[in-house]
Amino acid sequence: METKQNLNERRLADAWAELQTHANEGNPLHADAYRLAFADPEFLLRRETRGIRFQLEMLKPDLAQRDAGIENTVVVFGSARFREMSEAQEMLARAERSGVAADIARATAMVRNAPYYDHARAFARTVARYSAKCPKADQLYICTGGGPGIMEAANRGAHDEGALNVGLNIALPHEQAANPYVSPELSFKFHYFALRKMHFMMRAKALLAFPGGFGTLDELFEVITLVQCKKAKPVPILLFGSDYWKRLINLDVLVEEGAISPEDLNLFQYVDDPKVAWDAIVKFYDLKT
Repeated sequence: METKQNLNERRLADAWAELQTHANEGNPLHADAYRLAFADPEFLLRRETRGIRFQLEMLKPDLAQRDAGIENTVVVFGSARFREMSEAQEMLARAERSGVAADIARATAMVRNAPYYDHARAFARTVARYSAKCPKADQLYICTGGGPGIMEAANRGAHDEGALNVGLNIALPHEQAANPYVSPELSFKFHYFALRKMHFMMRAKALLAFPGGFGTLDELFEVITLVQCKKAKPVPILLFGSDYWKRLINLDVLVEEGAISPEDLNLFQYVDDPKVAWDAIVKFYDLKT
């Protein structure tokens, strides 16, 4: 029985090895009706097989995390553009030497926002230290979008403590690569934003949103909407950097105009310190620290 199973696995691998050899030899890939369906990129990339691709992007990260025993995550969102202080200061020094006003303004903003990198890293360290003392089933794992900036900082904090951490990266036109601190076996790449956002929520026990741009806003409001509409269980939704968020969005306007209920503002809270963010999670779940 074992021999038959190995033979079967070999045949499956051979189907892909044949395609790889074809590519390595620089041969163009032409349609081939005889090629096994699951090893036929032209078939899998057809418009009609999009549903299959959805399913694969759903299954691959789910099964890998299940195999690793990861059931509970703390998701950290935030700008991919922010950098740690030393790098931001180097950018500012270069900009000042160039004398280009626009470059100096961007670099000055980088220095101003660099503390968020350190805060995200410190928060992730706290989560990892707590989890190291817990039974496997109760451990919390840092999960990010897997890219640079705030995402890198959070993955890095978990990595500092030797903890597994998850990165859910996305294929973009400018080819965003996974940051080096994501656990390699838990570094996933998505084509579909919708499936990626679903994976953010599937295991999330809390969400911490640092200052960011359109992507951060998209992810944040999707989570708030899911909880508001009771499509997802209530979880702590923490907005780190109260000055940034309150300057960016006046959510009281939504209440004043009757677009949301007053109690909807209780779905999230502002925090300005990594310890306060962690304490909010501890209080929500009555964790023993």
